[in-house]
Amino acid sequence: MDRQVRDFNVRLRTIRIRELIVGIIISIILSGVVVAIFPEFYYNDDLLFILLLSFMLFFFAWCLKDTVGLSEDFEKLFLKENMNEILYVFAINIIFAFIFLFVIVAMDFAMGIVDPTWITGFDIDHVDLTPGAFLFSAIATILYAPVMEELIFRGVIFNRLKIRTGIVPAMVISSFIFAIGHDFGGIISAFLFGICMCILYLKTDNILIPMSVHFINNLVATLLDVINIDAMVSQFPWIILLGGLVGVSTILLIKYILDEIGALKIKYN
Repeated sequence: MDRQVRDFNVRLRTIRIRELIVGIIISIILSGVVVAIFPEFYYNDDLLFILLLSFMLFFFAWCLKDTVGLSEDFEKLFLKENMNEILYVFAINIIFAFIFLFVIVAMDFAMGIVDPTWITGFDIDHVDLTPGAFLFSAIATILYAPVMEELIFRGVIFNRLKIRTGIVPAMVISSFIFAIGHDFGGIISAFLFGICMCILYLKTDNILIPMSVHFINNLVATLLDVINIDAMVSQFPWIILLGGLVGVSTILLIKYILDEIGALKIKYN
């Protein structure tokens, strides 16, 4: 990284992937030391995740120490055009994320129509968490994940890759790496979500904007999981409405990505 640079966003772009890898390795080692001293962390995945990301947060704080411009980026979050785009990108992505559920349920219904003896194997598991477990899960998912994933995947990996590969390949590669860390059913939606976050970041040069979309997305997804929304919308006739919404969001999401990438390619030649 270039410590001569004082601007927050420019300093962030100078953090190299190898420096990130060193930061991750050190964070893993320090987390292992803490777990050895306090074994309680080992038995709670969310608490262990928070511990690891806390060390990574210290790494980024050290990398970005003494920079300026973050307060101005925060103020830009509340500009009308940014707020509108944040909410729009969130909406089309959160609805599209239901596509896997819709496809599975639709196939199950279709099999039932074709074969009256069909016994569904489709089932939705819902795990009730204790208040303490839910709190740790919410902190990890809603607070830590949006901040750290945007810093890692867009702030460092995407930024460094685009120098070597160009904008579009960097979007694809960084978003693919981001997506494979998600559940099988959410890989496609996570990949497209990552592409959208790259677009927002590149358009605004403000990492707080994709962080905000990521935060809202994870917050709403957590709340929907609490009310077991999957089980609700998988019932007839709600599944028909869900199919319509997924179809519209798919069109809007693809259009947004293609239009914005086209504009960015023109802008950056």
